[in-house]
Amino acid sequence: MSGLREKQPKVGVIFIGRRRPGFDMEWGQRMEERVRGRLRQSEFDVVEPPEKAIDDASLRRAMAACEAQGINALVVLQTTMGDGRLAPTLAQLWPDPVVLWATPEKSEGDMISSCSLVGTHCWASVLRQMGHSFEIVYGDPDADAARRRFSEAVRMAATVRRLRTVRLGVIGGQAPGYSAMSADPFAIHQGLGAQVQTFSLIEFANVVNDLKDEAIAADVAKVKALGFPHKDTTDEDLPMASRLYLAMRSFLENENLDGLTIRDWPEMPNTFGQWPYLGVARLVEEGCAVGIEGDADGALSAWIAESLGLGRCYLSDWLEHDEETITIWHGGAAPMSLCEPVGEPGGPRIARHFNIKKPAVIEATIRNGLPVTVFRFWRLDGKYFVTAREGETIRPRRHLMATNGLVRMKADPGEWFEELCHQGMPHHVAVVQGHHAALLRRLARAMNIEFV
Repeated sequence: MSGLREKQPKVGVIFIGRRRPGFDMEWGQRMEERVRGRLRQSEFDVVEPPEKAIDDASLRRAMAACEAQGINALVVLQTTMGDGRLAPTLAQLWPDPVVLWATPEKSEGDMISSCSLVGTHCWASVLRQMGHSFEIVYGDPDADAARRRFSEAVRMAATVRRLRTVRLGVIGGQAPGYSAMSADPFAIHQGLGAQVQTFSLIEFANVVNDLKDEAIAADVAKVKALGFPHKDTTDEDLPMASRLYLAMRSFLENENLDGLTIRDWPEMPNTFGQWPYLGVARLVEEGCAVGIEGDADGALSAWIAESLGLGRCYLSDWLEHDEETITIWHGGAAPMSLCEPVGEPGGPRIARHFNIKKPAVIEATIRNGLPVTVFRFWRLDGKYFVTAREGETIRPRRHLMATNGLVRMKADPGEWFEELCHQGMPHHVAVVQGHHAALLRRLARAMNIEFV
């Protein structure tokens, strides 16, 4: 699973220097060292070339040094204003979003000390005129707001670049009638850069049937160790649930997939005697991007959430809404960390499907009092769109079988729902913990796609 191997971006950091002294060079040097100190404490693997970029030739050498280290995000700083003529060279050498970090002026004295923000503004205007995306970070490297913005910007830039190497597997196509969830490989590649590989349910069945009994027994022991009680299932249902889980994991690992979506109905419960939802829930909890019902863009939405560091992603139906809440519900594949604790009311239980009464799903209630973001990426007329709104989970007004949740939104969800329907959004929404609508809006800008 290549996406799981690359959890933390590798960041190239290039400092723009000056051919001749100017401004307060001592202040600029002090700010450089403070930035380096902060970078050493970041969660990222940081690569800095051995020289500053002061002209075209040195910038090219710096970029070559970064690319030799396999970076997937690029940060450029001019703690003292550098040469704006280097911006077009950078745009030619690095086709993906660049993070421009401007540092503050010296707070005392009557002399302009760095013009770092002015230089960054100059570069930003040039890049925008060239149609090259970027993200701006401004602030002292020791300030909490600047550190958060830097981390978000790096993950955004890395996400856009990594999307061009993402490999999405689609097993069995989309469920009948769910045409808007289909995986058009050319539209997905043109819109996001990702590739799509398709596999049949027969290929999946071959993997399921070829699994060794020893592997099944070992995985059943892992499931039992999770401590999930049974609702209307027994331990005798666990071996097949483990087979479906291990088969999906096998595709992720052996086909070098970053994400996966599977046509779970109508064939699977009849063919295997079970639904794959317990396995899907486990994979999602482990940080895998897995969609159901053949929802290709849903799986990619989950991959993007993981890449941005937003945590586990729950793909849900929008079951109903009123003037302030959305009922989020699905057949039983929510990540357990978003649910009430095991053993508590609403905690995960292994159960039979609400409709076709076969195992094995996770029946649970989404945890009360969580700040959440409801979002989605999708395609319409060959173009990509993204939407996101923020809310907080509250206790559901009634129990619903499978995965049940209620989100109180900050604005009327009915108006939002109608707009999304007219924009062709499929019926799954993605739910992650935390408030991230502003970040997703900025990501849409970096990707040059429309935010709805």
